[in-house]
Amino acid sequence: MTGSDVPPSFRLAYVPGVTPAKWVRIWQERLPGIPLTLVAVAAAEAADVLRDGGADAGFVRLPVDRTTFSAIPLYTETTVVVVPKDHLVAAADEVSAEDLADDIVLHPLDDTLDWETLPGRPANERPATTADAIELVAAGVGVLVVPQSLARLHHRRDLTYRPVTDAPESRVALSWPEDATTDLVEDFIGIVRGRTVNSTRGRTTAAPAEPKPSKRAPAGGARRRPAAGKTGKTAGKAPRGGAGGAKGGKRGKPRRRS
Repeated sequence: MTGSDVPPSFRLAYVPGVTPAKWVRIWQERLPGIPLTLVAVAAAEAADVLRDGGADAGFVRLPVDRTTFSAIPLYTETTVVVVPKDHLVAAADEVSAEDLADDIVLHPLDDTLDWETLPGRPANERPATTADAIELVAAGVGVLVVPQSLARLHHRRDLTYRPVTDAPESRVALSWPEDATTDLVEDFIGIVRGRTVNSTRGRTTAAPAEPKPSKRAPAGGARRRPAAGKTGKTAGKAPRGGAGGAKGGKRGKPRRRS
């Protein structure tokens, strides 16, 4: 099979915490003949995967290199602190970074938050991953500040989380290599932006809607044609005394006035 014979497909990368199911479902409804393959990638590896052609587009965490990639920001996540359920933080509705000053705050190597100064006390070592940090929180070693989606992803019954009001926030975006904006990428952009099937900007395989016939009268005020077998008041009158006249074709004499 040659390159031109390979059927089209779309590869979508996504980083931990992002749930692409909604957009995938719309793709399958609109483009059922083009399979969409999901590619799970670590946040730190997303740019390399897109750059090397491992995916056509991806849901990533900002920032990205805007000299190489295009990006459409989608939403900003709430930042939370993950703690054991018996921690003092669990009694509050929300906390500040200052409230964590006495805690060991774990800082995994795959952290997605852009900290100027990490709150709390540093751990002796940085965990390799967020998943490893969650295990340390469960063991009572420290607490962890992450985007809320990651706290949900690594949910455990013995842990809980609370919003941190003054922590950095993580922004999620759809991104793709700027020099590889294919028709299928444009299709997915349209889905993410919420364009309809018949949007003039979205490239879609759906057939255009048939225009509805106009109910307005034709230009010039033309009248409706009479139905067959019927005549108007001025058209089609038979001449007097002719074959098409009254029965018998005879005219009576006028009566004399008395």
